[in-house]
Amino acid sequence: MSCRVVPLLLLCLCLTVGSVQSQGSPQDAFIIQYLERRLAQMEERLNQCDQNTASLTQKNYDLSTEIRGYLSTLNVMRSEMKSQVDTVSMRVDRMEREMEYLENKIPNQSDIEMEEALLEQQIKDAELDQLKKKAKIKVENDCNTALTQIKSLKIVKRAGDTYGSWFKDPSEQSAKVYLLSGIRNNSLLEYVSLQSFTERATTPKSREIQLPFHWQGTGHVVYNGFLYYHKADTPNQILKVDLLNGTVADSTLLPGAGRLPVYSLNPNTYLDMAVDELGLWVIHADPEYGGNLVITKLDKGTLAVEYTWDTQCKSHDAEGAFLICGTLYVVYNTRYGGRSTVHCLYDIHDTIHSDESPVLFFPKRYTSHSSIHYHPGEKQLYAWDDGYQTIYKVETRRNDQVIDLSIAE
Repeated sequence: MSCRVVPLLLLCLCLTVGSVQSQGSPQDAFIIQYLERRLAQMEERLNQCDQNTASLTQKNYDLSTEIRGYLSTLNVMRSEMKSQVDTVSMRVDRMEREMEYLENKIPNQSDIEMEEALLEQQIKDAELDQLKKKAKIKVENDCNTALTQIKSLKIVKRAGDTYGSWFKDPSEQSAKVYLLSGIRNNSLLEYVSLQSFTERATTPKSREIQLPFHWQGTGHVVYNGFLYYHKADTPNQILKVDLLNGTVADSTLLPGAGRLPVYSLNPNTYLDMAVDELGLWVIHADPEYGGNLVITKLDKGTLAVEYTWDTQCKSHDAEGAFLICGTLYVVYNTRYGGRSTVHCLYDIHDTIHSDESPVLFFPKRYTSHSSIHYHPGEKQLYAWDDGYQTIYKVETRRNDQVIDLSIAE
């Protein structure tokens, strides 16, 4: 029965009941009771009809809202699909053009055949060229120093975060000290000297240099007035920034670097810059070489790669490394902190070997380093030790084999 008909019936029943009540016979009283029951039943059904109508209206609204959401999602997916189809179409067109170009440019098989003797000669020439580059680094630099002992420890100050790096510019006649606190920022603090850095109130105060891009990790160095650092949010880009005006002087992408942290105990550092008597270096880890450390010699002016060496030193449980005269010294610890040791090294001159060198211990301080930088002029290590700026004095000896090797070559 329709909900619209029910009110009319109720009206009719009310009129009938009123008419019967006016007559007042016993039979009429029975009819009145019957009609009242029917009226109550109709009222109940009317209420139920109203409830059902409200429920259906709400379901209709919910369904409409859900359908609108699906339509919106469908429109987004359709736009994404159209974009992907357009991209694929462009790539197919470009591939067809490149295939056509290659078909026109690739010579016949007879034109590209090369005699085996000529190929072997080219390989030998390439190997000889690499050996000459490697020998050039040895011969042009009179560097014959080997590390024998990490002699003493001096805690200079505690400043900044738990992780960070600090160092001096190792170029000649430079006394400036630089500090980069944390693992990501775009500012550098410059002090005129070590004494200025250690004093509580410095006059003048430190100079804060705003860099054009954020740096990442703790593997930065300053060399000849330029800051070399790993640009944040990039896997392997190195920036060279002029500290006089804060502008980028040059940049490079280091091949194969930045795919895993250089040291497992310093998970935020992917490129570790270093300076020694031979110049500018980058230390990184190579996953394709078992996670071992790789050292790359860079031209400090152009950032061009001069040569790369794969080492046998593991990045696992390493916390830092430094170079002295072309020899990589890797510092190991435990993830709980403890006494740092050097028990793996790699010499590009091939005159010092890990199995022949004793384990070198750092002076007792049971924490962990987040950065270690060697100063070739002072024969000192500038380390960041759990927020403490620390200096280690190192002891070296002459390695006459390096001189003999350079002369022989």
